[in-house]
Amino acid sequence: MAQKYFTVGWEQLHRDSKALAWRLMEHGPFKGVVAITRGGMIPATIVARELECRLLETISVVTYHEEAMGEPQVVKPPLAAGDGEGWLVIDDLVDTGTTARVVRGLLPRAHLATVYAKPAGKPLVDTFITEVSQDTWILFPWDTEAQFIPPIARTAGR
Repeated sequence: MAQKYFTVGWEQLHRDSKALAWRLMEHGPFKGVVAITRGGMIPATIVARELECRLLETISVVTYHEEAMGEPQVVKPPLAAGDGEGWLVIDDLVDTGTTARVVRGLLPRAHLATVYAKPAGKPLVDTFITEVSQDTWILFPWDTEAQFIPPIARTAGR
C-alpha cells in the first residue's frame, strides 16, 4: 500500500489547535495542562493560552528508538498532575495508541485530547479535531522545511 502524506503547516496547526481549545471549553475548567513531549508541546501551549491555563506540565514517553518502534518508556513523568483528575493532557497525534495507553495508565482521570487522530488510536482519546487514515503520515512543521521540488514534467519521464 502506498504511503499517504498530510502536510501540516504552522498556520494550520495553530488553527487546528485553537479549534481543539474551542471543543474543550465545555469540559473545563482544567487545573492545568500536561503536554506529551515533544509533539504535544506546541498544541498544548496554544490550548493553554486559549483556555487561560497557566499551569503547564510535561510527560515524556519514548516509543521510537533510532526510527524503529520499541517498548514505551516514561523518561519524565508529570509531577504535579496526580492521577490526572481535573487535568487536560494534549498531544499532536494519536496513531497506534501506544503513547496514549501509557499516559492513560499514569493519568487515568485526565481528559486526553489530540489535534489529529488515526483509527487505531482514536478510541483512547476523549477529544480530537481531525481524523486521518491509518496509512497517512502527518508531516508536522517541526519535522519539515521548505525546499525546491522539480516541476512534474521533469519527473514524469517526458
